[in-house]
Amino acid sequence: MKIDKIINNNIVSALEPDGKEIIVMGRGIGFGMKPGKEIPESAVEKVFRLDSQNNVDKFKELLVNLPLEHIQVSTEIINYAKSVLNRSLNQNIYITLTDHINFAIHRFKQKMKFSNPLLNEIKTFYKEEYLIGEYAIALIERRIGVSLPVDEAGFIAFHIVNAEFNTAMRDTIDITNLIQNTVGIVKEYFSMEPDEMSLNYQRFVTHLRFLAQRIVTKELLNSGNVEFNHLISEMYPEEYRCSLKIKDYIMETYHHDVTEEETAYLAVHIKRMRL
Repeated sequence: MKIDKIINNNIVSALEPDGKEIIVMGRGIGFGMKPGKEIPESAVEKVFRLDSQNNVDKFKELLVNLPLEHIQVSTEIINYAKSVLNRSLNQNIYITLTDHINFAIHRFKQKMKFSNPLLNEIKTFYKEEYLIGEYAIALIERRIGVSLPVDEAGFIAFHIVNAEFNTAMRDTIDITNLIQNTVGIVKEYFSMEPDEMSLNYQRFVTHLRFLAQRIVTKELLNSGNVEFNHLISEMYPEEYRCSLKIKDYIMETYHHDVTEEETAYLAVHIKRMRL
């Protein structure tokens, strides 16, 4: 690949064979180089491929204006998240998380406090991502000497969830509220407090995460297994009635019709959680 523009000594932009612009990072990769020169493969540490030229331009602006150590620590956190979750993340997280971390550090230095109203929900519904957030604030303290509050672990977790589900922050907040309210319906219906550490509870929450994502992003599921739906309603009548309450709540709040098959699966997960 050939250099298109030199951003600084450690970051350049380059053009791929199809003409798309990418960002390339490597220690000293831009030093003494000129546009048009070939980039040695040995100098490349990280390549950023974003989903639009607009986002490439945004990222370049961040790279020019942000301290290199903020960019590096953000990249390290994202790489750690990918390895822990063992799944890909939307590349735009390199923009959103880097910008957030830079602003969080700025707020800390200005002694500005910013609480996270959904911290408890994040800890409960996004356990893996929250642990990554805790790792992130510990890494920031080691690398930059700034001790961010636990609220920031929650905010960082939210950015990771956004990148997992390929959703906007507003959608992730809606998904979180939907999960919280659905769990609340089950608790109230059965007058129970489920064990949040149990495997069946975590399976229920995971199921709700994907259901909530489909609802918020307006994706529809086909429903054709009539025998399965009837069987579940007969085997678990109370759990099925509870799932119908959830179905009504989702229709009233999000104007989304949960299919009979999805309603039956909710009943199965509720039954498991009650065991």
